[in-house]
Amino acid sequence: MQVLHDAPLAPLTTFRLGGPATRLVTAGTDAEVIAAVREADDSGTPLLVIGGGSNLVIGDKGFDGTALRIATRGFELRGGTLELAAGEVWSDAVARTVEAGLAGIECLAGIPGSAGATPIQNVGAYGQEVSSTITEVIAYDRRAGRTVTLANEECAFSYRHSRFKADPDRYVVLRVRFGLEDADGLSAPLKYAETARALGVATGDRVPLADARETVLKLRAGKGMVLDPEDHDTWSAGSFFTNPILTDEQFAAFHARVRQRLGEGAEPPAYPAGEGRTKTSAAWLIDKAGFTKGYGTGPARISTKHTLALTNRGGATTEDLLALAREVVDGVRAAFGVTLVNEPVTVGVSL
Repeated sequence: MQVLHDAPLAPLTTFRLGGPATRLVTAGTDAEVIAAVREADDSGTPLLVIGGGSNLVIGDKGFDGTALRIATRGFELRGGTLELAAGEVWSDAVARTVEAGLAGIECLAGIPGSAGATPIQNVGAYGQEVSSTITEVIAYDRRAGRTVTLANEECAFSYRHSRFKADPDRYVVLRVRFGLEDADGLSAPLKYAETARALGVATGDRVPLADARETVLKLRAGKGMVLDPEDHDTWSAGSFFTNPILTDEQFAAFHARVRQRLGEGAEPPAYPAGEGRTKTSAAWLIDKAGFTKGYGTGPARISTKHTLALTNRGGATTEDLLALAREVVDGVRAAFGVTLVNEPVTVGVSL
């Protein structure tokens, strides 16, 4: 276990933003993770758990407490059952499952971060969510002081949400188990229209696993969503805002605002999201509110490739980023009456 004091946290995040931690502990085994958590809890020290740092916005003042970086490793495949240590690099794990000929997470290729973060956020993209393949999550329960195994139905998964996100100070994810499908080298049925179009097939079709993964990687790269140290469009947390889910009443009011602003024939994106609810597109809202690709003049700007990504163009501070985020939130609310919610976790700051 490595321990550093007054340690920079910005290099541990994809935004490359944030001040130092009073203490940074890097744990390479589950036992070390648990020991570091117990030490912090027993002493009443604030604890910040860091995986791949791809979903974190840390304040410029840093973190007054112990930052625990989970660097555990472990990739175990038994038939269609995959077990990943929380510190495994997610994109590498996806690549290995594709090589093994197993379907279920191939469209989640290129997503930055660690495996342990995937159930917390119920990570999803291009028609797949981890909640559809996760069978169990092994976590340290800080309240009970013991390791627990939670079945899928106990994780309370929903859109970009879970039991772990709802109660962030209770569980520290140690390992995640997935149930994958052997479909003779083919992908799961494609659910996302953009992916199907790029592959020249219909939604619901299956394609070779490697083709699905490579297509998703190309689509993500075209939107600046694959990490590249030389490309500031990737110095982000990916999608900064979640897609709003509106009640029927809220959607009707929103629809009226859209037609008032854009004309009688204007139709916003609308997707079923359960009984009495409709999901719309945050990217569409941002663009139609006037915040186009590349918007901004300071060191924090909207990506030149995708309106959902806020980026550090180099030399930005967290406050620069938050100022831009607040401007976007205020602008979308003023234009359409919808309040965007940030997807990344904020530490020591808020919108």
